[in-house]
Amino acid sequence: MEAVVVPAGSVLVSGWHRSQEGKEYLGALLRRDRRRFFGMIERPVLPPQLAADIAGYKVFVSGKSGVGKTALVAKLAGLETPLLHHETTGIQTTTIYWPAKLRESGRALFFQLSLWDCGDAVLKRFDHILPSCTEKVDGLLFLFSFTDRASFEDLPSQISRVTEGAKNAVRMVIGTKFDQFAHCDVTERDVAAFCHTSGLPILRVKSINAPRLTGAQNLDGQAGLSDVAHLLNGLCEHLWRQDQQMAGLLPPLTSPGPPKQPVSG
Repeated sequence: MEAVVVPAGSVLVSGWHRSQEGKEYLGALLRRDRRRFFGMIERPVLPPQLAADIAGYKVFVSGKSGVGKTALVAKLAGLETPLLHHETTGIQTTTIYWPAKLRESGRALFFQLSLWDCGDAVLKRFDHILPSCTEKVDGLLFLFSFTDRASFEDLPSQISRVTEGAKNAVRMVIGTKFDQFAHCDVTERDVAAFCHTSGLPILRVKSINAPRLTGAQNLDGQAGLSDVAHLLNGLCEHLWRQDQQMAGLLPPLTSPGPPKQPVSG
């Protein structure tokens, strides 16, 4: 499947999560102003006057060891993020809900994202792990760190290897730690060249700075949700657009060319 960039705001109403209506739906993700953790069979509970269908997707998070895969998933889910890096020893799945409003119909939806995260060493050691992660997958997130040039240079081979068993999955690239300017090993020229070659959408996330005393960070309340809104909206727009296209409800979206600038948040 050819990589295409879905323009931001073309599928979902931009900034809806900041509106009064959007905040009511976001409230279903909170308990006493703290993020709720949802198990595989749990769902957000809405007040009687609100309604929303649920669209479920499986997303695999890929990247070299140490780029921040587990930290990113924790940030998206509002879970604690350990201060020290530990290699993920197996497959970890995390369920995330994100409310959004469809631009065309004005209908509210909850996107149910099942994020699959696996350690790079485990993937290389056991042949059956990658096929399990990419089986019936809807989206692929390829991570690199702006402070680790090797992780950026590994992107082409990583994308080729992972997409071999997931030809129709949405593909997006996320650059982590882009705010660590003093330690940056990847330049804007590098990123622009990659965008020109691959045509893939790129989003960026800041470093996750854990408090020194506790060794972990909680992303709580509306502030934590707003911090990850640009990434979740971008991912959900691509997933929904592809879903509708695969169902024959929308014509194929052809990209006029590689994006001139990476998408940033």
